[in-house]
Order: sequence, then structure tokens, then C-alpha cells
Amino acid sequence: MDELQRTTNKKLETVAWGAFFIWWGVTALLTFLPAGINTIGIGLILVGLNVARYYLQIPTSGFTVGLGVIALVLGGFEFIKTVFALPFQVDIFPILLIVLGVVLLGRELMRGRD
Repeated sequence: MDELQRTTNKKLETVAWGAFFIWWGVTALLTFLPAGINTIGIGLILVGLNVARYYLQIPTSGFTVGLGVIALVLGGFEFIKTVFALPFQVDIFPILLIVLGVVLLGRELMRGRD
């Protein structure tokens, strides 16, 4: 990574942290929001950080991509459970394993295209 990419990456990380704390504060204040919205927002911030890195040709972080996807899945299930009152139990751990596998495979496939 050259100096411009390092500086840009640092700015992206700072923006992501700022968005994270703002989102956390907003969802803590607005307690009427459905369950799962906080986690979905955190997932979007983490995935968005890596999408920006990708488009700016800065190496992405598999760790934050994985955490972002897991947050999206967990938040999505919590949101769906709350809003739609599902009549069945959803076992999340196997789904997280599948999502983690898809992320790892997808990352490797994307790396192969470069």
C-alpha cells in the first residue's frame, strides 16, 4: 500500500468509527426502533467500509467483512423475528457457519479476479 492509500484508509476507518458511535447513540436513544436495527446498522457500516476500500483499490479486511456480514445476518433475523413474529424457531449458529463459509469463498474468488 502506498502513502496515499494508507492515508485514505485511515480516513475511511475514522469515518466508519464515527458512524459506528453515532449509530450506537441514535439507536440507544430511540428505544422504539425494532430489535435488530442496531446490529443491522453496524453490519452495514462494516461492510460499507470494505466496499469503499474495494472501490478505492485499498486491501479489504476479511475480519471486518466477516463481522459485518455476521452482524447483518444476526440483526436481520432479530428484526424479522420481531416484526413478523415467526411461528417457528430459527437456529442461528448453523446459518452463521454457512454465511462465514460464503464470505471466505467469496473473498477468495474475488482475490482470484485481481
